[in-house]
Amino acid sequence: MGIVNIDDELHDQLRKATKVSCRSINAQAAFWIKVGMLCETSPTLSFNEIIQRELSDAGVTAQPLEASYQ
Repeated sequence: MGIVNIDDELHDQLRKATKVSCRSINAQAAFWIKVGMLCETSPTLSFNEIIQRELSDAGVTAQPLEASYQ
């Protein structure tokens, strides 16, 4: 494992993102790096398609949502 130097603004954005995603700073950075690499190697896929593919490959199946009308 190594140390990655990033500028202060990116680190601040990373720290803020951890609060939303419930990930540690290192886990959030790793997620962004992985997704970025997947986007670069699969330029014809959207972000949502890449995430859907990764979740499917991991065996995650989403339950269909039911609309509630009030």
